[in-house]
This record gives sequence, structure tokens and C-alpha cells, in this order.
Amino acid sequence: MIEIQELANYCDRLLACAEFKDHCPNGLQVAGERPIRRLVSGVTASQALIDGAARDGADAILVHHGCFWNGDSPCLVGMKGRRVRALICSGISLYAYHLPLDAHPELGNNRQLAQVLGILDVTPAATADGLLWEGRLARPASAEVFVDSITRSLGRTPLHVPAHERPIEHIAWCTGAAQGYIEAASALGADAFLSGEISEQTTHQARELGIDYFAAGHEATERFGVQALGAHLADRFDLDHRFLRIPNPA
Repeated sequence: MIEIQELANYCDRLLACAEFKDHCPNGLQVAGERPIRRLVSGVTASQALIDGAARDGADAILVHHGCFWNGDSPCLVGMKGRRVRALICSGISLYAYHLPLDAHPELGNNRQLAQVLGILDVTPAATADGLLWEGRLARPASAEVFVDSITRSLGRTPLHVPAHERPIEHIAWCTGAAQGYIEAASALGADAFLSGEISEQTTHQARELGIDYFAAGHEATERFGVQALGAHLADRFDLDHRFLRIPNPA
């Protein structure tokens, strides 16, 4: 068991939240009404996740995508109002960690995705924000073989934009909606860049830069960091932790 603010303080320090300029508030977003014994984690604080956590008797929810984003209306109406009302009525605390959870060297989404995909020599690329990572496959592989590997590991087939015919060995990646890093990935000399989403211009960039692009799904690439953090917290503070996946084709 751990008190609400004590858990927030621990996670804020662990993930070095103060070092990030993010699109949202990281940390405790909604304070519940009881100490935390049972923790449910998930990718996004959707209504389905909140309702599932309430049915599970959770004291707190840990997510990557929270309820509040910079530039959103502060009014608690409509969909956001229903989500927050459900949290408050259930007495559940909500913790959200966005970029700090992407970047953490052990528990983060990028590090965890590399582990799932079997990428070796994993390291953050020398970029200003530390969110682009690079590594290599255990052995050079064709694009078709790499697609099969991603499909088996993530349970979904990635969208592949081919740009060359050489084997893939040096790979760069950034989870989620990070297709904008493709030029930085190319500058690293990577054979391929993997992220969660694709934009119209990404196809042209991949072809013109000569770097294969794999869009493997936003939720699919970002579900491992929050599980790792939840498991870490459960072990450290003797919590009952459960990851609740809400399927998402995006």
C-alpha cells in the first residue's frame, strides 16, 4: 500500500519529469480518495479503461495518455467530463506519464519495444530530446522477414513503405505518433525507421530519403512501457497490478 501523493512523488523522480517540456501535465492528474493497493495500467485514460478499472476495484489507474492536454478546453464537459466524473465517483486516482515514459532508459516505451522486437545494441540517438532510439537486428533481414517479426511480436501487421532493396540491420525507432523523426532517422544512416503512425508525407519522405518505413500502430508500440512501470511499482510497493488492454486499430 502507498499513499496517493507518495506514489506521484516517486514516479515523478523515477521518470525525471522535470526535465521534459511536454504536451500535457505529467504525474497525478486526478486525486482519488484512498491509499493505493490495487493498480490498473493502460495506454489511454479512455472511458472503457476507467470503467474496467472500476469494475476491477482499482484504487488508481496508470496511463501513458491522460485526460488533460495543453491547449484543450479546461471545462469538464462532454467526454472529458464523463471520464473525470467516473474517476471521482469511483474514488480512483489517475496518473499519466507521456514523454518521460517514452524516454526512460529501462522502463520506457522505446526501450521496452526494442526488447519485444529483439533489437540489440540499443541506445538513444544523439538528438536534443532523447526520444529517437537506434540499434541493430540480430542478423540482417529482408523487409518481408522484418514485417513478419513485427507482426508476431505486436499481434498486428505493420504498414510498410519500401524505399530500397538492401537488407535491414541498422534500425531507428520512436513509439507513438513520431513519424516526423524520419529525417533524423535517415541522418543516422539507418536502413529502416519504425514508429506508430504514418502521415501522407511520410511515404514521400521515406522514398526520397531511401529509408524503409514501418508504421506499427500507436497503441501497439506504446503498450509496453506502462506495463513495465506498473510491474515495477507493484514490486516496489507490494501492489496488486493488472494491465488492461483496450484494443485500438490506430
